[in-house]
Amino acid sequence: MNEEQRLHSSQVGEKKNKDAKDYSLYFESVYVPPSLKEAKKRGKEEINYHKDFEIDPKFLNMGDTRKFFIRTFGCQMNEHDTEVMAGIFLQLGYTPTEDVKEANVILLNTCAIRENAENKVFGELGHYKNIKRDNPDVLIGVCGCMSQEESVVNKILKTYNQVDMIFGTHNIHRLPEILNEAYLSKEMVIEVWSKEGDVIENLPKVRHGKIKAWVNIMYGCDKFCTYCIVPYTRGKERSRRPEDIIQEIRHLAAQGYKEVTLLGQNVNAYGKDFTDLSYRLGDLMNDLRQIDIPRIRFTTSHPRDFDDHLIEVLAKRGNLVEHIHLPVQSGSTSMLKLMARKYSREQYLELVHKIRKALPDAALTTDIIVGFPNETDEQFEETMSLYEEVGFELAYTYIYSPREGTPAARMEDNIPMEVKKERLQRLNNLVNELSAKAMDAYEGQIVEVLVEGESKKNKDVLAGYTRTSKLVNFTGPKEIIGKIARVKITNTKTWSLGGEFIEVLAGQEVGVT
Repeated sequence: MNEEQRLHSSQVGEKKNKDAKDYSLYFESVYVPPSLKEAKKRGKEEINYHKDFEIDPKFLNMGDTRKFFIRTFGCQMNEHDTEVMAGIFLQLGYTPTEDVKEANVILLNTCAIRENAENKVFGELGHYKNIKRDNPDVLIGVCGCMSQEESVVNKILKTYNQVDMIFGTHNIHRLPEILNEAYLSKEMVIEVWSKEGDVIENLPKVRHGKIKAWVNIMYGCDKFCTYCIVPYTRGKERSRRPEDIIQEIRHLAAQGYKEVTLLGQNVNAYGKDFTDLSYRLGDLMNDLRQIDIPRIRFTTSHPRDFDDHLIEVLAKRGNLVEHIHLPVQSGSTSMLKLMARKYSREQYLELVHKIRKALPDAALTTDIIVGFPNETDEQFEETMSLYEEVGFELAYTYIYSPREGTPAARMEDNIPMEVKKERLQRLNNLVNELSAKAMDAYEGQIVEVLVEGESKKNKDVLAGYTRTSKLVNFTGPKEIIGKIARVKITNTKTWSLGGEFIEVLAGQEVGVT
């Protein structure tokens, strides 16, 4: 790591007392802000693959008598990053706490995908001023995707001097060194690499529970949709080696996990960056079919990389579930072009047709943005009609949110907010209608439910999910938590199913949770 790859606390300390204009000039000299032109030159930088992560022994007792608290915002990848950071904290001797006021280290693992997510983080940082006042020795840190944004780091430096450290998405494995520097320095520690991240294997993890697990199979995204900040905050696409992924999932199976979700910003681009072998997501899924673990999912897909071989493998079923999340974002070809999605409405529908032919009972879900710059009423209607034509069973819907540094942010945001809200409401009404219709089709069926625990609303009721990711609530013995049960569906709602417990699937030892 050289001087251009990170900011040092001593340098930042010298500049914190200068005016904003001077600091801005300094910041730009060592930190590379999001740039479409520069980012699209990717491919020349070498990605290092580190086989074994180890903590320097001199840090191993750093956390003795200290507690840590992490609050996570955003996607499954952020959740996975939090699991890794928690694993590192434990190896350093720290103890986890759910009470932020008793923590010695507080980390906010942030999301940059939308303005609302960033505002939540800044609001949370505001609450921590009192904590820092009452306990000056507490370390407060900001990490994750927001840390990779120049404007965010500038804002924290100018407004939130209760923050002690900022580090980026490529620097998680350096948490021990960052903590050590923060303890020793009186100034804010900032380590945000402008280089592409490496692939680090054997990072420790603290997984939540023993039933479901995230497994990251690749990092970054090279798609550069005009509205999306992810290619800048997460870097270029880089895949883990298949043998390392397979070994990790075999280990999870041996521990008794029942479900694994493969993660990537663009998960079905897996393997495109390999230069020494031809091995894509379809090949990986085919190999994972041989592992004795009941369910395997993946998220999130990009339609451009959803190839025929992957569909062919998914059609073999087994432990590969019949649920596919396939973000479309818009049903209008002209809008898709403005978004740089690189497919048309017709191409998306053709892909859906291929999936439906191979997997007639697959549950398809999606993401949709409304109110993108220049979206007309007619283009919005195309989104509505596509949603009905595909028959999605659920959608995550959003009002367009400009992200500084992206090409779309330079477009005129010319759709009035009242129009955006009206479109979102209409779309959500359709989403609710088709979700209820999909749920109604389950009435009277017997489904397999992975029982995850007690219902959040009623401790006397168990809750779990079907292979198609439908929430099922039912009454049953607590000892079946962690097992896959057969449940007869007796009532349906818009977003959940109710049923009667029949039995646990054969081959599962009941009584061990």
